[in-house]
Amino acid sequence: MSSIDYQHTFTALDALLGRLAPLWQLVAFECDHLPWQASFPNLAQIVWQLDDAEIDAIDADQQLLVDTLLPSLISDINQSQHQHAAETIEQLSLLVFTLPTSTINTLNKQAASTAEQQSDLAHFSAHIKGRKWQQINAFAEQIDPQYQPELTRLPILEWCAGKGHLGRLVAKQQQIEVTSLEWQANLCQQGQEFAKQWQLSQRFICADAFAPLNPNDTILYPQQHAIALHACGDLHVRLLNLATQANTQAISISPCCYHLIQDTHYQPLSTQAKASKIKLSRHDLQLPLQQSVIASPKQQSLRLQEVSWRLGFDSLQRQVRSIDAYLPVPTVKQSQLSGSFSDFCLWAANYKKLVLPNDIDFDVFLQRGIARQRLTKRIDLVAHLFRRALEAWLLLDRVCFLQQHGYEVSLSEFCANSVTPRNAFIQAIKTTA
Repeated sequence: MSSIDYQHTFTALDALLGRLAPLWQLVAFECDHLPWQASFPNLAQIVWQLDDAEIDAIDADQQLLVDTLLPSLISDINQSQHQHAAETIEQLSLLVFTLPTSTINTLNKQAASTAEQQSDLAHFSAHIKGRKWQQINAFAEQIDPQYQPELTRLPILEWCAGKGHLGRLVAKQQQIEVTSLEWQANLCQQGQEFAKQWQLSQRFICADAFAPLNPNDTILYPQQHAIALHACGDLHVRLLNLATQANTQAISISPCCYHLIQDTHYQPLSTQAKASKIKLSRHDLQLPLQQSVIASPKQQSLRLQEVSWRLGFDSLQRQVRSIDAYLPVPTVKQSQLSGSFSDFCLWAANYKKLVLPNDIDFDVFLQRGIARQRLTKRIDLVAHLFRRALEAWLLLDRVCFLQQHGYEVSLSEFCANSVTPRNAFIQAIKTTA
């Protein structure tokens, strides 16, 4: 995409998400009916026609989810006679928003490397779990001038480094100086020991990324390449703000966990996002991360049981308290699910200091919980239509922000979705002062 395409796509996503917000900007656990049923009757009909057993499989595949629900949604939009109906229907293609894949072929390069190099890297990655190592390796290739001609060799700042696995690989492959910033002292120590063992030019700074910068201890420079692999929420936003202020030459990030923010609501970065009417809570920001994982029959049964019990107790507490509001209860141990529903309710009531009457028919509330569990699965399924569109909105907010600070920006995938669903890669290179 060109810079104009990024901004145009953001505008289209913003319009789509804004017009159809009732379908995705909600908390399913708080609902006792389909809150949008009157406005989207065909969509309501199709989700209730789905068999409970097939919902997880549909939810796990974004294209299948869109194919299953889109015709009914389009029908409802057409019937609404809204003045923007045709435009909204055209924008629905963004529900399967896809990023261009990297042109770097990892497998081909690995096959071409010598047996000695492969053995060396095998020792180098021995203590890193498989998928994590795949992510690190793929990300490192995206920032290697050998494969990315637009990049120049610059000292690296690894943001929120942990033990510095990524920075260590970059230091080894590029033979370049790496500074790894991490706030946990024990991780810094372990990382420094690894770097010493491999005789690499990698040093650790033990510091809080959110702490005010000491003018005498500059971390970010103009002639530098700042990188962050899966720095969560405000952490990668903090890097973007500091790096753009410092006019850092190159920035490469893969965002993660958008909901891990300090404010109660998302703080937009770009001019376009600041002008948007969409206001995102932490709950809203979790939507891009929600995707069913096909579980074993036992795991699936336990999960359904727990949700049903939670919702059954919620129906009970609403009646007892005469307050029509959801009351969250803490995490349940799996052993608690081997007891009875009444035991669970007594435990939850005791935790919430709620006195239950003696004549409760627990089976009635269990059945209500089961019914509401089926309801929430359908509310969530429809909301999940928009998870990719919302993540694209968040990614493009970052892209537009960087463009506004004089960077040439690209947005792509740095690895396959099977390696990690959080595979978006933003690369920015400073072009203007």
